Amino acid sequence: MTIEPLLALMAALRDPETGCPWDIAQTSASIAPYAVEEAYEVVDAIRRDDAGDLRDELGDLLFQVVFHARMAEEAGRFTFADVVGAIVAKMIRRHPHVFASDGSPVPAGSALRDPGAVARQWAAIKAAERAGRPERDPGPLGGIAHALPALSRAEKLSARAATYGFDWTDPADVIAKVREETDEVADALAHGTRAELTEEVGDLLFSVANLARHLGIDPEYSLNSGNMKFERRFTAMAARLAANGTTLEDASLDTMETAWTAAKRAEKES
Repeated sequence: MTIEPLLALMAALRDPETGCPWDIAQTSASIAPYAVEEAYEVVDAIRRDDAGDLRDELGDLLFQVVFHARMAEEAGRFTFADVVGAIVAKMIRRHPHVFASDGSPVPAGSALRDPGAVARQWAAIKAAERAGRPERDPGPLGGIAHALPALSRAEKLSARAATYGFDWTDPADVIAKVREETDEVADALAHGTRAELTEEVGDLLFSVANLARHLGIDPEYSLNSGNMKFERRFTAMAARLAANGTTLEDASLDTMETAWTAAKRAEKES
């Protein structure tokens, strides 16, 4: 199936006389949170390796794109075709190792084949694009979306700073920085104010995001994996307590620690 039935469906939903009252009442601002939610649900389906859910969640995310494009078209700003044209042109521009400027394929054997070199080329092209247009946030770190999750934004800020040479050369140095920031949190806990403690915890989280970048790990993805592991093990711990006739509310910390260790060991053995 092509995209046309979805575009027609969206137009029908937004029809002022016969459409859906809820859809008609929406604005780009009112549905913006759904785009974020649907993107996270796509990532969750990928993480669970659930092809059926991934198909459905990609559809939900695509629907958000079509919804925003339809409202923009109604306002005379741009159309869905403009969205497609803009991203095709951008991808051609950012892949000179695959496409010539007219979109035709480059000759075989003349393209970059090293992923690292491709990533550096991509970053350079993006930097040139930023230099050629007015920045929403002027300055060397401008253009990094404020709506990103804080951990992801920390990784992107440190990555941008690294393009100017402001970076460590060895992950071991970043680990030392994490330890330094941990010590500063401990000092703030012992002697500082609440505001100072909050600031030091932020510095610690920023340095951990920096470490993830140096190790080639997405910090947001990594933390989500840690969340899922904790949830899985906590649930298994509760099940062990229940099997022994104990509830979470009634169990002592030592009892919970014992059940946690057993759940952790069982998970590793399986």
